[in-house]
Amino acid sequence: MSAASHPFEVDAQGWVAAARRLPSPNFEARPAHALPTLIVVHNISLPPDTFGGASIADLFLNRLDCDSHPYFDQHLRGVRVSAHFVIHRDGALEQFVSCDERAWHAGVSSFFGRERCNDFSIGIELEGSDTTAFESAQYATLAALVKVLVTRYPIDALAGHSDIAPGRKTDPGPHFDWARLQRDAQLADPYFPYFRGQGRQDATL
Repeated sequence: MSAASHPFEVDAQGWVAAARRLPSPNFEARPAHALPTLIVVHNISLPPDTFGGASIADLFLNRLDCDSHPYFDQHLRGVRVSAHFVIHRDGALEQFVSCDERAWHAGVSSFFGRERCNDFSIGIELEGSDTTAFESAQYATLAALVKVLVTRYPIDALAGHSDIAPGRKTDPGPHFDWARLQRDAQLADPYFPYFRGQGRQDATL
């Protein structure tokens, strides 16, 4: 389903109407009284640096054919993961887990000393890689999505996967333009604690 041209709204069950809904079995309830306060931005491509196709959805739905590619066989066999959202290269938005539930996207992670980021975060995957610039359509969808999530939930920060799992993860990578996201989503500096005042808002760094 196309993205930012459609109105974004989160329903009472934590699903975004503008997204194509593909419920993943890879989720669980958030801990008692835990609400999403953090958005984590990722990139993903399967196989790496290959765009298009259904492999991302198949991974999150536990139906990826791991015999179809050596990378899948070596790295993804038996893996059970998910994210709340995927934004494809054309800006199309898919949702795999309700925002009210705990998706399995961050792994071992820490946000300024607070462990287990899955408990209190919403994970957004951009179809892309560390070696490739993202598309304008992806930024448009991401900004629209972030704006509605910040309105609906007590989100007070955004971070990259590499920020909450340094040394283990590198995404969303050097080509992700945090300044563009901040501008398009109309968010103040405090929403970007890892980038504010550190000169890292420039996507060319």
